[in-house]
Amino acid sequence: MRARKVRGIARDTLRFILEASRSSLPVEFAGLLQVENEIITEVLILPGTESSRMSALVRLYMLPNMQVAGSAHSHPSGDLRPSEPDIIFFSRTGDYNIIVGPPFDEQSFACYDGAGRRRDLAILDVEFKDDGFDDDFEEDRP
Repeated sequence: MRARKVRGIARDTLRFILEASRSSLPVEFAGLLQVENEIITEVLILPGTESSRMSALVRLYMLPNMQVAGSAHSHPSGDLRPSEPDIIFFSRTGDYNIIVGPPFDEQSFACYDGAGRRRDLAILDVEFKDDGFDDDFEEDRP
């Protein structure tokens, strides 16, 4: 897998990962990371992903024809170190693999490269473009 240049992660994207992980307790959360303009901005949750208290199984064969920069998953135990299965998974997903844990704040995450070595990942304030869809749907009423 070709390494992708990444300057950091959008603060809102990290917050999504943290909140999704908190909401998934007591099981793990898992997703894949996409980059736009050298910034991690998207989390893909693939169909068929299975989670338990001890692991999350992401079915990479369900990935559409697109590149990912890495992965994000939670360790409900709070231990942010990757396990051997994590490192094997990292080697298949990219060079930016995030592990989060309690208390699920901006200080409770770690990032690793594809070989499981710790790496820095800046948190960036990014303004997202309006995608043309309104979150608040209003029905036309007479």
